[in-house]
Amino acid sequence: MFVDRVTVEIEAGSGGDGCMSFRREKYIPRGGPDGGDGGNGGNVVVLAREGVDSLQELVHRKHWRARGGVPGQGSNRHGACADDLVIHVPPGTVLRDAAHDLVIRDLKNDGDTVVAARGGAGGKGNTRFKSSINQTPREYTRGEKGERRHVIFELKVIADVGLLGKPNAGKSTLLSRVSRARPEIADYPFTTKRPNLGIVEVDFDRQFVMADIPGLIEGASQGAGLGHEFLRHVERTRVLIHLVEPAPMDQSDPLENYRVIRGEVEQYAEQLGVDLASRTEVVAVSKAELPESADVQAQLQETIGRPVLRFSSATGEGLRELVEAAWTALHPPRD
Repeated sequence: MFVDRVTVEIEAGSGGDGCMSFRREKYIPRGGPDGGDGGNGGNVVVLAREGVDSLQELVHRKHWRARGGVPGQGSNRHGACADDLVIHVPPGTVLRDAAHDLVIRDLKNDGDTVVAARGGAGGKGNTRFKSSINQTPREYTRGEKGERRHVIFELKVIADVGLLGKPNAGKSTLLSRVSRARPEIADYPFTTKRPNLGIVEVDFDRQFVMADIPGLIEGASQGAGLGHEFLRHVERTRVLIHLVEPAPMDQSDPLENYRVIRGEVEQYAEQLGVDLASRTEVVAVSKAELPESADVQAQLQETIGRPVLRFSSATGEGLRELVEAAWTALHPPRD
């Protein structure tokens, strides 16, 4: 099961208490205080790691608690500090404080890390309070409590190219033809319930990651349909391939469908304050085997004022040109 948003409770370890102790040994008449300090509690650390592809582990464990520090002992023995508790997440995970809806850290890259909850400091033993005027101190301090908070883990898929379009525009089929990904494909809307990733190999030394984003509908930027749940996944993509179906099952106008999806992306980008709407876009008419596809291609090209590709996942027509166009958009030639 693909999981891209989960709320968990994390709690860092508390510090160990300091010790109150006095040295009592034969032949040492003035032993004095010898209470050791307590160890520090463990932190809760979140680490982005390649190879972790979902937040599935967090679903089955809603409470993450680091160990506490060991209390101090006599003979000036300090308690051991606890090890950090490390939570591994996929690169592209955003951590939010659930109580205040504030971003703690955006872990975009492999190796990015953040201390999500800090462990408590260990208490001080009574040795720390010894002085010339207080030679038998009975003071000591207890360890501090570790931080405790509810954190939202939100995964935003990282891909070079993202596929946009209305439901049944042919996004999943395209991904299955140009990569080894095997998304669910069916002849009804919203077949794709979660993003699918595939590695597209242009040739032996050129490849990129493509993401199949679930189909969008009008009102998606306001949460309609799959709405915000999946629009956020296109934030990480560098290039968008917008697929337009030439003969939609609902008899809608292909050109209007293009405008609707572009409008939803622009509204969503405006809400977040990101440059998503101005990102490089490759427009392509899918299902080139249908007779209507050529006319839709010409009309769309005239409307937007730039080249529009046409391809067929069924026959393979235009697939090579589409993949090359995506690569060129990712690596534009330098002047």
